[in-house]
Amino acid sequence: MTIEIEPKFLIREDGTRIAYHHSPGSAPGVIFCGGFMSDMTGTKAMALEDACQKSGRSYTRFDYRGHGQSGAEFESGTIGLWAEDALAVLDQVAQGPQIIVGSSMGGWIMLLLARARPDRIAGLVGIAPAPDFVLAMWDNFPDEIKATLKRDGVYYAPSEYSEAPYAITLRLIEDGRRHLVLQDSLKVDYPVRILHGMADPDVPWRRSLEIVERLQGDDIVVTFSKSGDHRLSEPDDIDRLLHTVETLAHRAS
Repeated sequence: MTIEIEPKFLIREDGTRIAYHHSPGSAPGVIFCGGFMSDMTGTKAMALEDACQKSGRSYTRFDYRGHGQSGAEFESGTIGLWAEDALAVLDQVAQGPQIIVGSSMGGWIMLLLARARPDRIAGLVGIAPAPDFVLAMWDNFPDEIKATLKRDGVYYAPSEYSEAPYAITLRLIEDGRRHLVLQDSLKVDYPVRILHGMADPDVPWRRSLEIVERLQGDDIVVTFSKSGDHRLSEPDDIDRLLHTVETLAHRAS
């Protein structure tokens, strides 16, 4: 029988409660940044926790505001606010150097953390990372959806991953444009690994090559899985992720 442990909460300046689970252990620690409308109970987040606990490594998973067990409405969230939530977890929950694992939108958050706290980063692992996705999202929207966003401030897009639709707000898109990371180069004095499925229907695998072009570092490796989808949550994908993270952790320690 599995006993669900209640999360702890980090209270942000505006009173929003950010739910998190933290397992103390050796450094470098690992922080998982989930994707858009995902939560910290997903397959990858839980597999990483199990692996880190078995190896005695510090691990932190959390929910952005409006996600999972955290407070606030989803529609109130933006890239900037979610990045601030992640930064608060890095500053106030985790200790010492960290390997940041970012999945999909979490890959965007991961790069924002790297830009904000370069001295805290021991490595980055992106899983189908989707930085700056609001640009392509807006460009690909037909005129009627753009009109809906301008009129109502929100568009509910069908999701392939859940019954609930994605709530895309005009605020999300406008705020995202103020937090772009692929417009300038980013110096990385630590290893970076990117895992991407070539059958990803949501984030083209070539986006990972664009990210690499913007990163200034000597230890950057991209691994493509020809049959991999966007989630990369199949057993082989999980094994590859765990091996990648543990290899970086051993090198950093």
